[in-house]
Amino acid sequence: MTDKITVAGVTVDTRHWIGGERVASAETFADVSPIDGRVLGEIARGGAPEAEAAVAAARDAFPAWAATPRAERARILHAIADGVEQRLEELAIVETHDNGALLRSHRRGVMPRVAHNFRFFADWLPTLEHEDFDTRGHTNHVSWDPAGPCVLITPWNAPLMLATWKVAPALAAGNTVVLKPAEWSPLTASLLADIAAEAGLPTGVLNVVQGYGAEIGDALTSHPDVRRISFTGSVPTARRIAASAAANLTPLSLELGGKSPLLVFADADLDLAVDLAVEQYDNAGQVCLAATRILVEETVAEEFTRRFVDKARALRQGDPRDEATDLGPNIHPRQLERIDGFVQRALAAGARAVVGGHRKDGLYYEPTLLTDVAQEAEIVQEEVFGPVLTLQTFADEEEAVRLANDTRFGLAATLATGDHARAERVSARLVAGTVWVNCFFVRDLQAPFGGSRQSGVGREGGTWSFDFYCDLKNTVTAPKGWLDHG
Repeated sequence: MTDKITVAGVTVDTRHWIGGERVASAETFADVSPIDGRVLGEIARGGAPEAEAAVAAARDAFPAWAATPRAERARILHAIADGVEQRLEELAIVETHDNGALLRSHRRGVMPRVAHNFRFFADWLPTLEHEDFDTRGHTNHVSWDPAGPCVLITPWNAPLMLATWKVAPALAAGNTVVLKPAEWSPLTASLLADIAAEAGLPTGVLNVVQGYGAEIGDALTSHPDVRRISFTGSVPTARRIAASAAANLTPLSLELGGKSPLLVFADADLDLAVDLAVEQYDNAGQVCLAATRILVEETVAEEFTRRFVDKARALRQGDPRDEATDLGPNIHPRQLERIDGFVQRALAAGARAVVGGHRKDGLYYEPTLLTDVAQEAEIVQEEVFGPVLTLQTFADEEEAVRLANDTRFGLAATLATGDHARAERVSARLVAGTVWVNCFFVRDLQAPFGGSRQSGVGREGGTWSFDFYCDLKNTVTAPKGWLDHG
């Protein structure tokens, strides 16, 4: 096995990062670029031994890191952010080759957000204060104590951004981390290990292990020394992780799938509504928050559809390294087969493809809009995770809310209306962790983020992240002089 590979001129170590050292494995797996099917390299394939070593390193490093003053932890997190910014172009290029997302998006939005994740949680640390309060003369003092080693399992659709959304607050809280990136996009996690080491993060505080969930993942989530598990991914995998963690009662944070609605009322700005709908094709539809169910009021459905079709057909699909490209490839042949399976079954059941409906060469799938779909149809109820949207109509506000809430998910919802009172009424009734009104994908780390129903467990962001990654403690002290017996 070659320990290092070169991706578009950037050197990436393919071994694990455990206890401050690069560690090889006896077996490897191929990392393939979705752009052209080229094998980028053979990646160390860990199992139970590597999981044990990584958790042991995190466990051993925990006491010293937990005792490190907040200001020093924050300084190191800012140094990591500096390192990300210094290597932003390299990170963007590598991630585009690894997962096929647009290079322009990585440069302008995703990688700057990676640096922001570290800076935000570093700067949030001083705000972790709760005013002392009195109980019959006794003083209550609330504190956030580091929990211990954390296992963070992250997805392939925005690998580094979503990894650091977890890594940054876990480290800021004083915990140590074992990060397992998705096997379809592991490379930037390896680069993050280099950046963190160069920033002065102590040995063993961050460990990165690679491999398959059924091998190294199970060994990590069932480990008795792990104090927190955070996972972003599918519902079936979350169930497996929860079962694995149950024996140790390890607390979980789960950010799972979605089947989010976009509600378009007749009083909406239709151009804005169409822009919001077409934006759901972002990252080739591989976004958990995407509003894939478009619900349009009957009186404007025909005009909305006409404008949508014009705009969707103007999208440019191709090489994600090209600045002019709007849609890149889907990540893996297995994912492409899954997407096409959903579409072909829907068409066979009577759905109509107003736009798209077919795969293209390589891992590219046409941006697709399906109409004539029943509410109970698979294509309406199940997450596709590709550039596939459905369009249904509603007669009134009551029906719109009923259709919007009629899935097992509850991650997000988007609402287009010109009526402020309606926006308030409908938003209050939607089952979703995030509701956007006349906008989409506006995210602030101060806000709670997570899903309802089968879209997840728990919330992260701001103090909510620290509530998860810490053990909250209340210390009650008797009045002064309680030892004075006169």
